[in-house]
Amino acid sequence: MSQQTTGSVYRVKSPAELGFDPDQLRDKYRRERDKRVREDGPTQYREIGAQFAHFVDDPYVEPGFTREPLNDEVEVIVIGGGFGGLLAGARLREAGVKSIRIIEKGGDFGGTWYWNRYPGAACDIESYIYLPLLEEMNFVPKEKYTHAPEILEYCSKIGQKYDLYADACFQTDVTAMEWDEEESKWIVTTNRGDRMKARFVAMSNGPLNKPKLPAVEGIEKYKGHTFHTSRWDYNYTGGDSNGNLNKLGDKRVAIIGTGATAVQCVWHVGSAAKQLFVFQRTPSSVDVRANRPTDPEWVKSLQPGWQKRRIDNFNTLLAGGEQDEDLVGDGWTHIFRNLAGMTGNIKGSGLTPSEMAKLTELADFEKMQEVRGRAESIVKDKATAEALKPYYRQFCKRPTFDDKYLNTYNLPGVTLVDTQGKGVERMTEKGVVANGVEYEVDCVIFATGFEVGTNYTQRSGYDIIGRNGIRLADKWSDGLSTYHGFYTHGFPNCFFMGFTQTGFPPNFTHMLNEQATHVSYVVQQARERKLATVEVTQEAEDGWVNTMRSKARLGARFYKECTPGYYNNEGKSDDPTKGFLAGSYGGGADEFFNILENWRKDGGMKGIETS
Repeated sequence: MSQQTTGSVYRVKSPAELGFDPDQLRDKYRRERDKRVREDGPTQYREIGAQFAHFVDDPYVEPGFTREPLNDEVEVIVIGGGFGGLLAGARLREAGVKSIRIIEKGGDFGGTWYWNRYPGAACDIESYIYLPLLEEMNFVPKEKYTHAPEILEYCSKIGQKYDLYADACFQTDVTAMEWDEEESKWIVTTNRGDRMKARFVAMSNGPLNKPKLPAVEGIEKYKGHTFHTSRWDYNYTGGDSNGNLNKLGDKRVAIIGTGATAVQCVWHVGSAAKQLFVFQRTPSSVDVRANRPTDPEWVKSLQPGWQKRRIDNFNTLLAGGEQDEDLVGDGWTHIFRNLAGMTGNIKGSGLTPSEMAKLTELADFEKMQEVRGRAESIVKDKATAEALKPYYRQFCKRPTFDDKYLNTYNLPGVTLVDTQGKGVERMTEKGVVANGVEYEVDCVIFATGFEVGTNYTQRSGYDIIGRNGIRLADKWSDGLSTYHGFYTHGFPNCFFMGFTQTGFPPNFTHMLNEQATHVSYVVQQARERKLATVEVTQEAEDGWVNTMRSKARLGARFYKECTPGYYNNEGKSDDPTKGFLAGSYGGGADEFFNILENWRKDGGMKGIETS
């Protein structure tokens, strides 16, 4: 049938043409969501305390590291040595800053990629847009979706090119940070006895740095071997990041979790272990990956500015914008190609927002039908295939892409334990209990992700004391309060990077690069104007908080209807100050980045008090 709109005619397929009834599917989504909503919400996970401290130990360094405490001064301290910290360091170097110190808890640069060395680990965004600074580094990754070892090596290359190793402090945890009003400097103390001074501090602690465990009864009773995927124990499993886990041949293994990490590592464990039980609460959307080596002829054809064009093209398409060509052409952009096929020229379609929302939902339904059909076509056991079908909108959870995960369930020793959305019941001395059944195993691997919905200072591991003794934990106790996500009143010369009221593209490094560019601009302006401090006004901060609240309503209904997960605070999405996406700008990443660019072009440091 056709439907008349204000400026065009668009055609909505009938249920027979679609192959499904949208009303029935919508109802199915609701039922699947409702059975996964738990009263405990985010508290179904536990913070790793002293009893489980070994889950956050660094297995990649030699024990016993010591050094003399530092009692010195630098111009800029950057906290965190992942891509955010590296980008901040690189952009500050380009702005002429010579005195930069990066403080990192790991033994080297890399952040998420320092910790995540599990078998099969790879980026899920095309590496030509995910790895930043490719043109500056004159580097092109080996594969369309490059694997963790190359990413970790690349992080080290960035550190070397921009001379960020010279003053870096590795294997070091910040324990406190306090503003010295008399000197207009930050005092940063660490677990190594350091007491450093810095004119500016940029915090890039990262959202994926602190592992979490399920708060299941009896977890402390289990007597077998355990580890978290972010601290993979190759001494126990054998093998390396490519797999070949040769020590698991006589082992019964449990993996708890079926998110992005499990999707990449399950095949390697299932191929090697005597038995593997995968405990699932909610199935992931697992689409085609189709990884391939980088074509040397394509590399030769690249023109200056190619990476920025490719990044912008990807981000615009995912924001629903128009592009003449889909340069990346993968599962991320597929849904938007579907939508364009339904509406023709989206911007010129004349569709009302309501009509556009309905067509977007239909395009989403069609895409997820493909994903569910893929599970059915690959997994031989019909009951297992049905349990692996995700019944929710594509971006309710981070989509995954893998060509081996579903095939794992055709291996003779692999069992999917679908908990019908309830999760694991408890653990015993011998194993894991789910659906009333005890599964005895030799090893439990927790693929349960990281703390992302807890408060900022808890995730960081330290509090920040600003002017007049105000603590950041107190100021942000009722939610984030910033200006453009970077600064908060009462904390001068202090910049936040990451998911603090900022744009949220699926390509995280795009956001981090935009933030690093902005921070380096402000620091450069302060240096050129000989300013002792830069601090957001309370008025500007209040205005941005109001903007964030009004924009948050744009996606509120969508995430409220989503299956529970860390995106929507485990289904407790009525509170917009909670959950991973609470810190994202509701108008979209493109719109947010334009706000920053226009602010810089204005040149007036609007909203910033200087002294």
